[in-house]
Amino acid sequence: MSGDRPGDSEKSESPIDYAAFALVGFSELVATAFLLIAVVGSGIAADRLCAGNVGLALFVNAVVTGAALFAIIVAFAPLSGAHLNPVVTLAAVLCPDGLAWRIVPIYLVAQVTGAVLGVWIAHVMFGLPILEIGTHVRTGTGPWVAEIVATFGLLAVIWGSLDQPRHITAAVVGAYIAGAYWFTSSTSFANPAVTAARALTDTFAGIRPTDVSGFIVAQMIGLALALPLIRTRARLAVGR
Repeated sequence: MSGDRPGDSEKSESPIDYAAFALVGFSELVATAFLLIAVVGSGIAADRLCAGNVGLALFVNAVVTGAALFAIIVAFAPLSGAHLNPVVTLAAVLCPDGLAWRIVPIYLVAQVTGAVLGVWIAHVMFGLPILEIGTHVRTGTGPWVAEIVATFGLLAVIWGSLDQPRHITAAVVGAYIAGAYWFTSSTSFANPAVTAARALTDTFAGIRPTDVSGFIVAQMIGLALALPLIRTRARLAVGR
């Protein structure tokens, strides 16, 4: 979710580096797949091992997701920025001296594809059918507001740590998501690709397909509200 990316600061047209773009796509696909493996896999394991204690299962799910995020960002940020999230990619485009629009489709396709593959891999590892449909009800004003808050906060902490070393940004993001599992009623999806993919699992981490659109709209609202803040923060960072 931070770091140098092919396509950064390339708002003007220049020759396309197809090898660099392919590397970005592959990196985002693999990194996002690992994120969903962590989210869904730890949810399945926690649900099975915590003997019906939902609070303990959620705690395990949150800690594992936060730890995995730290490792994924540190490992993949040098290759693609480790966005793992369409909201982060769109924010990067809309910030001063940011990502070039022409590489955005590569990010988005890789993130969604990686997220779906991650869910399927988690199912295979835990002996579940590859294809499932989520039945976990996640809808209503509370969860929608929670997704606005979670997405706003995620973007704020990412851009707020722009000047820090990569491992600090990774730790900040991992800690924020682990905490937001608990202080938001939606358990902080804050990611359209993750939201869509989690509709394909009928496990602890799942969501009904009919509830996906409400979450994604809320996430886009969170992005819109955060833009003035993160654009200002990006402008300050560029000026240094």
